[in-house]
Amino acid sequence: MARTCAICEKSSYGVWRLTKLRGKYNPSVKTRKKPNLQWARLVSGKRVLACAKCIKTLGKEKRYTMAKSS
Repeated sequence: MARTCAICEKSSYGVWRLTKLRGKYNPSVKTRKKPNLQWARLVSGKRVLACAKCIKTLGKEKRYTMAKSS
């Protein structure tokens, strides 16, 4: 199972790490960038792996619904 965000489906991707040599940037090593995945609990009570950006958005929506209901 690939480690992806359950909300936005963000996953890892390949990039070239550049090194600077005598004033020029040269491609050297191909690496993988991984998303910042963390376990989060949804309003329904279900635990999912979500990226940090989605967790921040969920927190804002939760505050909005609580303010709207009171």
